[in-house]
Amino acid sequence: MSGVGPLEPGEGTRAWGTSDRDDPDAPGDPDAPPRPGALAHGPLAPLARLYRRHRRAALTALTLALLLAGGGYLSAIRQDAPQPPPPPPAPPYPSLVTDVSYLDEVAAPHAAGTRTFSFAVLVSVQTGPPVTVTGIDQPYAGLSLTSEPRAPFLVRAGSAHKVVITMHVKECGKVPGNAGLPFLDVTLRNKRAIQVHGFILGPRYAQSLSQALQVACGNGSR
Repeated sequence: MSGVGPLEPGEGTRAWGTSDRDDPDAPGDPDAPPRPGALAHGPLAPLARLYRRHRRAALTALTLALLLAGGGYLSAIRQDAPQPPPPPPAPPYPSLVTDVSYLDEVAAPHAAGTRTFSFAVLVSVQTGPPVTVTGIDQPYAGLSLTSEPRAPFLVRAGSAHKVVITMHVKECGKVPGNAGLPFLDVTLRNKRAIQVHGFILGPRYAQSLSQALQVACGNGSR
């Protein structure tokens, strides 16, 4: 019996596990997408390069748009978020809301002694926290004063206090013969500040003070 050689594969036969893709000479699938190499070196190469350039620009523009949109969204969230209430305004300075006005002459207290005279003023506060009057003084070296009520006393906003001022002549040579624009130095305190403010009480007070000084220091008593 003669030997039998290997059978030659017939036309169209391929090894197990192979496909047309493994065969470089196999005809390609007309519906399959072109390989990258074909786009890079084939007739479509200029279009491929143009696509890559435009793709990078498009991706950059998309990234910027996303960043801007995200920033706008965060800004809108911040604007819509509840804001803390503003701090309350500072109280006004006490000298800006306090007024001292002259009322009239009054009888001096019996225990005040000789060469004394008294007058009344009205201390009022317009608005803001209460104001404490911590002191009342006058500018003349030959005079001293006391008040009723005595300082310190409190004056609330929207109210007024009548205060009786009693002047004591200590030395007639150091008091003015004719007081032109006399004033009272009043020390005021509230939550904002402590201030010493000079209140000019007007011509009626100046006239009353001059007359009282003439009476207290008349007849050569200087």
